[in-house]
Amino acid sequence: MHDQPASTPAPDPGRSTPPELFTWEFASDPYPAYAWLREHAPVHRTRLPSGVEAWLVTRYADARQALADQRLSKNPAHHDEPAHAKGKTGIPGERKAELMTHLLNIDPPDHTRLRRLVSKAFTPRRVAEFAPRVQELADGLIDGFAGRGTADLIHEFAFPLPIYAICDLLGVPREDQDDFRDWAGMMIRHGKGPRGGVARSVKKMRGYLAELIHRKRAALPAEPAPGEDLISGLIRASDHGEHLTENEAAAMAFILLFAGFETTVNLIGNGTYALLTHPGQRERLQASLAAGERGLLETGVEELLRYDGPVELATWRFATEPLAIGGQDIAPGDPVLVVLAAADRDPARFPGPDTLDLARRDNQHLGYGHGIHYCLGAPLARLEGQTALATLLTRLPDLRLDADPAELRWRGGLIMRGLRTLPVRFAPR
Repeated sequence: MHDQPASTPAPDPGRSTPPELFTWEFASDPYPAYAWLREHAPVHRTRLPSGVEAWLVTRYADARQALADQRLSKNPAHHDEPAHAKGKTGIPGERKAELMTHLLNIDPPDHTRLRRLVSKAFTPRRVAEFAPRVQELADGLIDGFAGRGTADLIHEFAFPLPIYAICDLLGVPREDQDDFRDWAGMMIRHGKGPRGGVARSVKKMRGYLAELIHRKRAALPAEPAPGEDLISGLIRASDHGEHLTENEAAAMAFILLFAGFETTVNLIGNGTYALLTHPGQRERLQASLAAGERGLLETGVEELLRYDGPVELATWRFATEPLAIGGQDIAPGDPVLVVLAAADRDPARFPGPDTLDLARRDNQHLGYGHGIHYCLGAPLARLEGQTALATLLTRLPDLRLDADPAELRWRGGLIMRGLRTLPVRFAPR
């Protein structure tokens, strides 16, 4: 009932030296290299493409421990090198744009306070209320290319859907959302855009958010309306004794946008690609959807997150005191990167980890992290992933890949894993 992986060879057990990391070949299929590291060097010190040295944690048990260990700080001030000031360990441009005080860069008690303020926007009830809008977006995007018979699912579907969704949630006016789409597009291009383009986009987004926060604050009604947008909610919280500064509000809106769109772009893109290259699993899911069932869709999205998830490495952590992970001593100030993609294919935790099984049970993957930094937007990402995949497979049942898998290119970058393009073909509708 399971589909075997299309391209993941077994690691060479006789190999004595670590495989080369962070090459283009590695980006296409990092899983054999991660299998070697899990087996031979589960906590491995390496020099990253930026020149920064960091520890890579690849086994599931060690990864779960590290994600919840409060001796590993999210605050870059704990790094023993001035690398963050050079833009090497965070989002390019975030320091200059005064966007550092967000959930990915802070620890308790500030983290606890800020997370409490924004968590109200991601309750199951609030996300459920947003479901019709996500469905409307998915259908509208498919309408745009359904008559053509071909599409690039990244640029025409997986990318715009979460951008427009998170803009709606934040309260960005519809007439400004295409600007956000342009800035976001520059931010995920990594090395393919103009030099400094990411930092410039971050600066533009920061300026826009400051102005929007100012406008919304001036027009804020005394009592919140049902379904009030998130930026208004952040402003309201800051005005009622919670002491959310304008910089904190802007940084929070920024990171919700940044963390809330690229992850979902890759969830939809990687997930669709996995289904197109595992026809048996895809047919099972289509049959389940045709029967009006949701169970396989729900477990299937969790399995796609585990099998080839959107976040390859968890964001930066820095040791605040001497500690050990997996028997390896870590010095204060050392950066630690938890490799979610490696942990989620650990055979010690997942039977047949290189097999895609949409019905997999006991699937406690780390795709959304673990501990106090567990992804705040996980309910929204699940909704968007389930809606996008179900709508694609239902409306375009003969969807097929329109390229040799070996010719597809994956975006460079340390944290995220996603395709640059996903060309598909189907009968025009």
